[in-house]
Amino acid sequence: MEQKNNKILIHACCGICSGYPISMLKETGYEPVVYFCNPNLDTKDEFDRRLEAQKTICKYHEVELVVEDYNPKEYLEYVKGLENEPERGKRCDKCIELRLSKTAQKAQELGINTFTTSLPISPHKDFQNISEIGTNTAKHFNLNYLSLDFKKKDGFLKTNKLSKELNIYRQNYCGCKFSKR
Repeated sequence: MEQKNNKILIHACCGICSGYPISMLKETGYEPVVYFCNPNLDTKDEFDRRLEAQKTICKYHEVELVVEDYNPKEYLEYVKGLENEPERGKRCDKCIELRLSKTAQKAQELGINTFTTSLPISPHKDFQNISEIGTNTAKHFNLNYLSLDFKKKDGFLKTNKLSKELNIYRQNYCGCKFSKR
């Protein structure tokens, strides 16, 4: 499939985490298309609050937003047997794998050859681990994964500042029911 210009599909876990990555991608010549795909979120209410924040960020940056339907059963089935894993353990790896696989599938569907995720901006996420999952996923789908540590150059501070300026919803947990414990 032919690459559509300089488009990149960026998986967004939430508005807070995607604010700076979107601007960074735009500054480096990409045309980001945001993909909000989060079947891991524990409730529909949480999904809707994060989606509203994401819509605000996308409007601010004037970028396209693609929203995947909320499907928590898909997530729970994917991580079945790993419910008691600690945070940042195998369950989290599977969660990232699920969301990046869905992102790669969506990229193919949209004719976009490169994808990335806003997940590495969180100080609670392991950049190397996410990069490995993204790279392996890209190989499987014959796409390119852009591995960027958005935390660098004060990315986490910049994204938090923007979310405060826009007064968007700021959650205090990763999103799954297991991370609430």
